[in-house]
Amino acid sequence: MWLTFAMMVVEIAGGWWFNSMAVLADGWHMSSHALALGLAAFAYSFARRHAGDRRYAFGTWKIEVLGGYSSALILLGIAALMTFQSVERLFQPQAIEYTEAIAIAVVGLAVNLLCAWWLRDSHGHAPGHDHDHSADHDHDSREHHPDLNVRSAYVHVLTDAATSVFAIVALLGGMFFGAAWLDPAMGLLGAVLVAVWAFGLLRDTGRVLLDAEMDAPVVKEVREAIEQGTVPAQITDLHVWRVGRRKYAAVLSLVTSSDKDCEYFRQVLSVHEELAHVTIEVERVSAGDRLRSA
Repeated sequence: MWLTFAMMVVEIAGGWWFNSMAVLADGWHMSSHALALGLAAFAYSFARRHAGDRRYAFGTWKIEVLGGYSSALILLGIAALMTFQSVERLFQPQAIEYTEAIAIAVVGLAVNLLCAWWLRDSHGHAPGHDHDHSADHDHDSREHHPDLNVRSAYVHVLTDAATSVFAIVALLGGMFFGAAWLDPAMGLLGAVLVAVWAFGLLRDTGRVLLDAEMDAPVVKEVREAIEQGTVPAQITDLHVWRVGRRKYAAVLSLVTSSDKDCEYFRQVLSVHEELAHVTIEVERVSAGDRLRSA
């Protein structure tokens, strides 16, 4: 975070002093990364501090998701700022000191690559979180359940690395081919890239915060385990939502003509290790009655 903050100051000051919109946009973009990394660190610290707080029914994991969501909103704001400044420079071009601006952009790229390298092992792993060692469920892999807080920081760093590359290309084009318009044009291209990645992060974090995951593979597995088992049963009501990076809670009601109780069906679902909390309600019908459709 501190390395990113230092580079942010250098790029904003250098972009303003040397009249490079590409470098200035990269500096403003990097300011969002310093804040995003700070949000990530705060989210983990807050979650750890309140891990034992009984007010959080399923723990503090969603604090980290909220941090990722907030970072995505900041990215959208930075994209809007980059767009405004780039359009302004297209209509009001200024002389650019290319050599100095390129040097700053190259250093900025190096800093971003270093930060990405630091975050590479954490991308998809939550610091201090338990790892799931189950190999039975492909959908339970790291690729499908990344740590959204770390991912937000990782995406911020990658977007800034991309804008640094755009800045270098634009400045080289202006220096050797006189294409000064490339500088604000690359600022616009960087803004589009930032916005696309931000919307993707908003979509993923928003689904978790709104519990909009009834299309997750585990939902189908719960239905199959209950309704296609050796005991006749049908689910009449089912709610599944995520309470951890690879953990879900489930509440279900079912009807059965057998004498099996809740504990039996809980054991049936226990093979799915991603189910961390299960609540079951059983309604019995006579053997001659037809089970209601789910």
